[in-house]
Amino acid sequence: MPGTNLTRNEAQERAALLDVHHYAIDLDLTLSATEFASTTVVRFSCRQPGASTFADLVDAREPKIWLNGTEVDASAYADNRIALTDLAAENELRVETRLPFSRTGEGLHRFVDPADDRVYLYTQFEVPDARRVYTTFEQPDLKSTFTFTIDAPTGWTVVSNSATPEPTEVRDGVSRWAFAETKRMSTYITALIAGEYDTVTDTYKGEYGEIPLGIQVRKSLREHLDDDEIFEITKQGFGFFEGVFEMGYPFGKYDQAFVPEYNMGAMENAGAVTFRDEYIFRSRQTHAAYESRANTILHEMAHMWFGDLVTMKWWDDLWLNESFAEFASHHAEVNATKYTGAWTGFTNQRKNWAYRQDQLPSTHPIAADNYDLHAVEANFDGITYAKGASTLKQLVAWVGEKDFFAGLRAYFSKHAYGNTELSDLLVELEEASGRELTSWAKEWLQTSGVNTLRPRFTVDADGAFTSFAVEQTAVDAYPTLRRHRIAVGLYDRTDAGLVRRTRVETDIEGALTEVEELVGQKQPDLVLLNDDDLTYAKIRLDERSLETLTTSIADLPDSLARALCWGAAWDMLRDAELPARQFVPIVLAGVGTESDLTAVQTLLRQGGSAVALFSAPDNRDALGAQWEQGVRALLDAAAPGSDHQLAFVRAYAGAAESPESIAYLTGLLDGSVAPEGLAVDTDLRWAIVAGLARAGAFGDAEIDAELARDNTIAGQEKAAGARAGRPDAAAKEFAWDAVVVRDDLPNETQRSIARAFQQPGQGELLAPYVARYLEVAETVIEKGVWRASEILESFFPRANPRAEDLAAVDAWLASNADLDPTTRRYVSEGRSDLGRALAAQERDAAV
Repeated sequence: MPGTNLTRNEAQERAALLDVHHYAIDLDLTLSATEFASTTVVRFSCRQPGASTFADLVDAREPKIWLNGTEVDASAYADNRIALTDLAAENELRVETRLPFSRTGEGLHRFVDPADDRVYLYTQFEVPDARRVYTTFEQPDLKSTFTFTIDAPTGWTVVSNSATPEPTEVRDGVSRWAFAETKRMSTYITALIAGEYDTVTDTYKGEYGEIPLGIQVRKSLREHLDDDEIFEITKQGFGFFEGVFEMGYPFGKYDQAFVPEYNMGAMENAGAVTFRDEYIFRSRQTHAAYESRANTILHEMAHMWFGDLVTMKWWDDLWLNESFAEFASHHAEVNATKYTGAWTGFTNQRKNWAYRQDQLPSTHPIAADNYDLHAVEANFDGITYAKGASTLKQLVAWVGEKDFFAGLRAYFSKHAYGNTELSDLLVELEEASGRELTSWAKEWLQTSGVNTLRPRFTVDADGAFTSFAVEQTAVDAYPTLRRHRIAVGLYDRTDAGLVRRTRVETDIEGALTEVEELVGQKQPDLVLLNDDDLTYAKIRLDERSLETLTTSIADLPDSLARALCWGAAWDMLRDAELPARQFVPIVLAGVGTESDLTAVQTLLRQGGSAVALFSAPDNRDALGAQWEQGVRALLDAAAPGSDHQLAFVRAYAGAAESPESIAYLTGLLDGSVAPEGLAVDTDLRWAIVAGLARAGAFGDAEIDAELARDNTIAGQEKAAGARAGRPDAAAKEFAWDAVVVRDDLPNETQRSIARAFQQPGQGELLAPYVARYLEVAETVIEKGVWRASEILESFFPRANPRAEDLAAVDAWLASNADLDPTTRRYVSEGRSDLGRALAAQERDAAV
């Protein structure tokens, strides 16, 4: 039985049979707090009259179905599909039903704000969830136009893909919004946002005309909305994209709704983008948070052309949608906004995500074989986004930026409002650039794994290179050795810091590439492969370079060069080539003066992981004390009111174990400790409470008291997470029951609990849950992909690595050959992390 799955073959067969002309969708949101009424009338053609197919509709309650004016027997609806037989050349399908509001963030999600009891709804349809709200042919290449008519309580805000019309009252307390017909689009980018949202408006005025802008936000968050900053980024984005694409924005108006309990970062619904409302900052944040939000705004805007205007035929090219938006958002940030260091942030965070994902057993080609919807849902990952964006960045360098955008313009013009495959884009890029790209695509898009580049050289008695080569390796499972364009930088210690003396750019191919230009050069203090981050590959540091970084990484003036060094050290730690006892001092030596705040946050997280996961058990207490004391010293030395000060106090809360640290953090909460310039605001208070709860210093009474100060949905989520993190058997049982057993808690509350469950230093307390986890994992997919993936990932026993747990997981995987692919993926990924941590611990013990 297909259930909610759909195969690529089924989609191709249906696309060959049908043309979909129009959906008329009427929704009544006033039935009850649990259900809404949905009526869909869809007009479509059939190329083979008399043929059969199916429409999609999930969890319908007592549906009534008419095909071409004749009522269809109720048995036609089964297994979330409506069987359609004996089709005419032109057809009209009408379906009337009731559907449930969602609490999982899929379909039409309903939320009641505990701050003021106001109601908020929004849709989330990617990948296949429009069928939870109206009857569809749920696949991206059956585009259509849409007309939405919405009945909702009078006074609500109602937003969809078309401009919001003036409502008319249809009965007491209920009004109707009749939206104009949309442009042609795929079902997954249609949208509805409805409820008691506040809206702020503005207008972008550009070369191609005016675009009405709107921001929707919950009333309880309105005071925190920095709409000037959001509109500024939005206008800069439109100016940049309309300029480089030489094409006006295609969907009329542009709303950006910040919605609660959102599963994703954001979603590119045409003209009605949705964002998780944690992007409305209630408390002070570092520069990195604003840069990240700007990137997300620009990412979704790029999709308006690449993804919404021109859409993939099937989800095999999901990577191209997301990789392009990832590349374009960073490119726009650098060229059109104040966040000019965006590519450094990309290297420090997003690229590290890709490298990790590409070394897991679940790695896959960038152009993945998404044979069905379950495969699609499993492949939303760091390869789809960050490895793909890294590869596109290489492609831009390969064909040239001018020709790349010329090819894009031709692509948008030729395929507007249509569907394409990768080959359609490559045709235009080849035409614009004169480059052959088929072999490039095969090498980079259709293979898995990441290469490692190492410097190999010899030095004479005078300290000069007598030979220099770059060695390229790959793991046995994915042996492809790719072509890379890289730069090699030679850096010397000087009075001005670590300064680049020489830069040589060269092509790397095969296992060993000689770099003759460097022969005769004096060996520097630092040899940096892939300088300027031109390719996607792990790099290694020679012994002298590593020694230089251990004491002098802060002396590198270029933030991108530092990002590459930070990444190399982290990779070497994870690959058991660098002991944790050496990595932690590198972080402490450089993070205090690191200018890229994305790097600061990443490094502080990595330093904590080095202690908790990668240090030998016999070394851990001493290294943990060194880390805690080092972070405290950085906090004390940070400039008052600086972003570094805020980042270090958060990290200190995460590292706290000693009586001194617990007393300091408690003092921050009660005001007896008051560092100059540090505002202990709502979000920082919760970070401290979570740290104290994890350390066993705070219990339910203290958490309850903090919740009384902040009884918002965010406060409730933070409180639930703090309880789950406590080193207490009752706290762990509460967390297990709330997420694994119960189905009545909303998705974001469950997520907060799940992610606090596994804590370093609580191994003995968590040991009994290993067997319970493996037992539940066999059937957890029945809870749906979103919930199952959260349980499988967050409850995996990775926080306190033990050899016996690795053995138990290996035995379980071996004895469960018929696992659901999503389950096998997440458990195998956890197993990989566990094995990597144990290997790193052995390396740390051997020092």
